[in-house]
Amino acid sequence: MLNDPRTHGLWAKTAPAAPPTTPLTGDRTAEIVIIGGGYTGLSAALHLAQAGRSVILLEAKDIGFGGAGRNVGLINAGMWVMPDDLPGELGEIHGERLLNLLGNGPQTVMALIEQHAIECELTRSGTLHCAVGDDGLKEIEERARQWQKRGAPVELLDAAETERRIGTRAYRGALLDRRAGTLQPLAYARGLANAAIKAGALLHTGSPVIGWQVRGQRHIVSTGTGSVTANWVIVATDAYSTGPFETVRREQVYLPYFNLATTPLSDNLRRSILPEREGCWDTKEILSSFRMDARGRLVFGSVGALRGTGTAIHKGWARRALAKLFPQLGEVEFEAEWYGQIGMTDNALPRFHKFADRVIGFSGYNGRGISPGTVFGKVLAAHVLGELPEADLPLPLTEPTEPLMRPIKEAYYEVGAQIAHLAGDRF
Repeated sequence: MLNDPRTHGLWAKTAPAAPPTTPLTGDRTAEIVIIGGGYTGLSAALHLAQAGRSVILLEAKDIGFGGAGRNVGLINAGMWVMPDDLPGELGEIHGERLLNLLGNGPQTVMALIEQHAIECELTRSGTLHCAVGDDGLKEIEERARQWQKRGAPVELLDAAETERRIGTRAYRGALLDRRAGTLQPLAYARGLANAAIKAGALLHTGSPVIGWQVRGQRHIVSTGTGSVTANWVIVATDAYSTGPFETVRREQVYLPYFNLATTPLSDNLRRSILPEREGCWDTKEILSSFRMDARGRLVFGSVGALRGTGTAIHKGWARRALAKLFPQLGEVEFEAEWYGQIGMTDNALPRFHKFADRVIGFSGYNGRGISPGTVFGKVLAAHVLGELPEADLPLPLTEPTEPLMRPIKEAYYEVGAQIAHLAGDRF
């Protein structure tokens, strides 16, 4: 990944090789051109190619270069927003549609992994939303109540069961979501790319889109070395968007997030820390996340960027935090470190945009890209195929709007995370 170990860290070290791809050259035609080689674009390419459509996908850097190759690897169900709040944000129809779609999202991801034999360290042991203090416990109790009344397989765990599953006494309880799981995120992206290519899609990396124009009933998308003329354009660039659809990125506030991976733990430690390998995150405002990979590396992350003064501050905090959470670890050695940017919308919910006739895209995953990205790619494919009318989509059509004081908010998140981690955090 551009020879920078701090962009993709452990995932670049342990993922299977990416499928061979080349930059776009010359002028090409297709029924659909997809911009972006993350989960949304790859899922759309796979489902369209399986339906027999001609598809060309253009990725500016490498497959999974953006959030798809940098995240924690949790296959979450739903969004950050409480289930009961979605109808109020999106309206009754779209709110319930989105809840149902994303509640079943992990199942869609896992089915694709099985169908295409994607090697990505998949686990099905669920996720744990960990309660910090009384306020955190109240939050997960309410979240559990709202999901359970919808029949979701979630369970509220007490402090003792939480300690048994995680290996720490730091939490008042946890919400176990049995729908969810974990995977190696870059391996999953590369697996989707392989599947899309086998189905007949053409994938071009190193092909940043720099121009877009309409000519008659068709769209021409251009890079520095070629162009694609197509009937449809799917914009799947999200928070790393540049070029003619950079408005997608400007609609979101960047939240930096870093991860550190230990060297593989001993068998004894692996029996006491996450023995069932659930993915975890906590209820703090400046949250932390942790999980175990297939080799027994503990992957620990939080808000912040590993650059400038943030590098030493965040790594120092991580060592102290791990010592509090898991004193049995002793001195830890980090094998890899990396960070990326999470795109946050003003209401923490995704968006559906139509940039012109037959130019469409979903974006704004707010740190939950694996499941929503996969599902929304499938939805976009169904819409292009004529199987899903716009009126039946899971999100209403909205215009991209830039949030107020976006640069100030982004600076606040990065500096605020450094201040919080320098001061120390309670568990």
